[in-house]
Amino acid sequence: MEQITIKRGAELELQIESLAYGGKGIAKVDNFVIFVKGAIPGQTVNARVYKKKKGFAEANTLEVIKESPKAVDVICDHFGVCGGCKIQNLSYKEQLKEKADQVEGAFRRLGGFIDFSLDDTVGADPNFNYRNKMEFTFSPHRWVLESEPENVDKSFAVGLHIPGRYDKIVDIYDCHIQPEIGNKILKIARDVCLEHSELKPYDPKTHVGFLRYLMLRFGINTNQIMVNLVTAYDDLNKLSPLIDTLLKQVPEITSMVNNVNTRKADVAFGEYETLVFGEPSIQDKMGDLSFEISANSFFQTNTIQGENLYNEVVKAAGLTGNEIVFDLYCGTGTIGLYLANQAKEVFGFEVIRSALEDADKNAERNGITNAQFLKANLDTFFKSGNLPRRIPKPDVVIVDPPRAGMHPDMTQYLHKFNAKKIVYVSCNPTTQARDAKVLAEKGYEIKSAVMVDMFPHTPHIETVMLFSK
Repeated sequence: MEQITIKRGAELELQIESLAYGGKGIAKVDNFVIFVKGAIPGQTVNARVYKKKKGFAEANTLEVIKESPKAVDVICDHFGVCGGCKIQNLSYKEQLKEKADQVEGAFRRLGGFIDFSLDDTVGADPNFNYRNKMEFTFSPHRWVLESEPENVDKSFAVGLHIPGRYDKIVDIYDCHIQPEIGNKILKIARDVCLEHSELKPYDPKTHVGFLRYLMLRFGINTNQIMVNLVTAYDDLNKLSPLIDTLLKQVPEITSMVNNVNTRKADVAFGEYETLVFGEPSIQDKMGDLSFEISANSFFQTNTIQGENLYNEVVKAAGLTGNEIVFDLYCGTGTIGLYLANQAKEVFGFEVIRSALEDADKNAERNGITNAQFLKANLDTFFKSGNLPRRIPKPDVVIVDPPRAGMHPDMTQYLHKFNAKKIVYVSCNPTTQARDAKVLAEKGYEIKSAVMVDMFPHTPHIETVMLFSK
């Protein structure tokens, strides 16, 4: 049999076997792995290699030669251009299976847990219109589609970034992972801006222009809506056509704010905020708790699945009312507060001051008196002996670190709490598997493992795992 040469620029016919973490298809040629962008399991594709490394290659799909039996029709006109819902063309049942396989593969391969398997997978219902927060970018550099003529106007867009490009924006008309009313707001905003020449989008290259972001937040259980207009400078008169039209045509809006970001940094956080209409925040509920959500505060992006995630944490923690709980990387305190009514005391630790302020407000709002939140850089805090003596040792530790996982020093220190249980919440199974290996070396065993699909049609994965001695 003729040996296939794999090199940069080569075009190959490939059978896609499975999905890699991150959403690329996996194909093998003589046991050499090729990660294929834009391909799903079961497809046969013609692909071009754009990167070749010692142990693997990466390729782009040029053409689908044979469609997958697991493929479904996509509902989004922007699919394949927008980088959001990379696997929307894969049946939802298959998405869950592939994500579960990715978690199990990571723990077996990277963690050395040869017999590891998930105990449960919690799928999303609904799996469209689920996001409670969307951030659309205004841009004078619209991404031109292949179907458009060369001389088409590309001077305005409000939408989402092309993957890997900070300067090009796909003009989004309907985003099917936000509530329908969000698309109505998006359309009105586009129409008003195109009618008023003074409403120019900000250019991140030249730093000229006015409109930076249209940020929407939705109270899924309260039907409240916040519109946050982020601008490059303060000028409410210039903004008034957009404000007036939105408030007139979308009476469901309960909060409108203007965040002003004069800096070059391309972020939706403003240096200061002006309340334009209604209240400065919206409310939403999770379980029995009520949360106040401002323009820049953190809240789980999928409210329904967020509640399911927290219920899995409750199940894993198995509290009786007598436990001291440490909530590490606690953010705005949502997990710790969710557990508080079943614990003796909860202590949350977080490095971001504004998140701690939100945590205190959330505790007060819900009448929770047995939760305290402390500022702590968890890379060094416990190792350096900074824990006040008044705080007792924990019976249960909740860990919910960022995507990069725990700092190695924190991972090595964790067992010194001698907690009966460690509940590890993760948005990255590869770093969780790495950290789990260390916990296993320190005497902790995985007692339960559940995957919660927080973001259907995207490659993102969330897991809840219980470790105990």
